[in-house]
Amino acid sequence: MLKNDGKQLQSNLSQLSVTWVGHATTLVQIDGINILTDPIWSERCSPLSFVGPKRYTPPGISISDLPKIDVILLSHNHYDHTDLPTLKRLEEKFHPLVLTGLGNRKLLLDEGLQNVKEMDWWEEWKLGSLQFTFTPTQHFSGRGLLDRDETLWGSFVISGKQETVYFAGDTGYYSHFQEIASRFPKIDVAILPIGATEPRWLMEPVHVDPKEAVRSFSDLKAKFLVPMHYMTFVLSDEPLDSPVPRTKEAMKESGISESALVPLKIGESRFF
Repeated sequence: MLKNDGKQLQSNLSQLSVTWVGHATTLVQIDGINILTDPIWSERCSPLSFVGPKRYTPPGISISDLPKIDVILLSHNHYDHTDLPTLKRLEEKFHPLVLTGLGNRKLLLDEGLQNVKEMDWWEEWKLGSLQFTFTPTQHFSGRGLLDRDETLWGSFVISGKQETVYFAGDTGYYSHFQEIASRFPKIDVAILPIGATEPRWLMEPVHVDPKEAVRSFSDLKAKFLVPMHYMTFVLSDEPLDSPVPRTKEAMKESGISESALVPLKIGESRFF
């Protein structure tokens, strides 16, 4: 991993960039607006601070080194994607707009977040030059034993003046990637999960594996694939460092140039 001091990010007021913080947490800078996806800086992704999946690699940038965060995107309410301790810290420091699926607002308001907008699939929200669209995924939601699928999960398309970024959240493979591409035919960067994939009998409905991630990328007709959702928490059976080599092999088998793959180190930024 790399330790990002944030200085280049803080001075970037216009260029499209993606920084991988770890897991599904990325910092997207587009049209001068700073966006965090599924932020988690906690040591564990669990309802309890002393038990549950523990962080294997630390976050690639500290919250104190972040540029001013304008928007947080929450794909769904699982503990590794909606981390309340992190969200409270970000609220105290930045007071961002939070966009999330239907049914999640009350949880966030109860934790002290103030500016929360719930969205249905295909609903849009504008901020400055950006349009955020909440798009479908094949996944599920729930934070306890009795609330499965009571709140909505999804992904986001961020449409700027010139560039478009797609953040997939968590998802299994389905035809929704083709539908998203039909509505957004010029996606520049697709941020796609490639980890937490084994055993397939358990994970296949809800987590794409590297081969399916490449198929999803092809469906989206995007220019660049930024992989995430690996090397951070031990959530499944595959070796933590296996997803990128498997993704490269799948791209080779699919006839896609490896130059389209942007396998960031944790903490690394890519400016497009």
